[in-house]
Amino acid sequence: MGKQDEGLRSARLVFYKEDVEKIERVLEQFLKSANAKCTFLIDKDGHLVTKTGEASTYDTDTISALVAGSFAATKQMAKLLGEEEFSIMFHQGKKDNIQLSLVGERTILAIIFDDRTTLGMVRLYAGQVSSKLATLFDEIATRKTEAESIARDFGEAAKNKLDDVFGS
Repeated sequence: MGKQDEGLRSARLVFYKEDVEKIERVLEQFLKSANAKCTFLIDKDGHLVTKTGEASTYDTDTISALVAGSFAATKQMAKLLGEEEFSIMFHQGKKDNIQLSLVGERTILAIIFDDRTTLGMVRLYAGQVSSKLATLFDEIATRKTEAESIARDFGEAAKNKLDDVFGS
């Protein structure tokens, strides 16, 4: 396997069922605290990781793709202004609003809320939930790295044993 393949594999976001359940618990607590309608956790490629709250009326695939595209376009605008990236975006509508927050290096938290709460409450709790999620992602990445190391070591040991058995 080439270095490029290893780089692509390590850059992928991989969440197992128990990871998503932990993420959803954090997001559900956020919804209660901020009194927001729903959240979408989206990877930067536009794939939905998970959603919580009153999200059933939304086209989640389209929203996910548009959120990722919006962040990509905004990143280019930030560079033109001398910034690396903007980490928060906000759009206000007549009945619903959406805040987009970068979480870690590879995910975006989209929060949809209405007049049951305020932008200040959403921003306050979004900062807290982003920190919690970033910590959780670090734990997941560490576990993934350890598992890949074990698999690589096992594969090498198995190859060596087969070479011994078959005299290669």
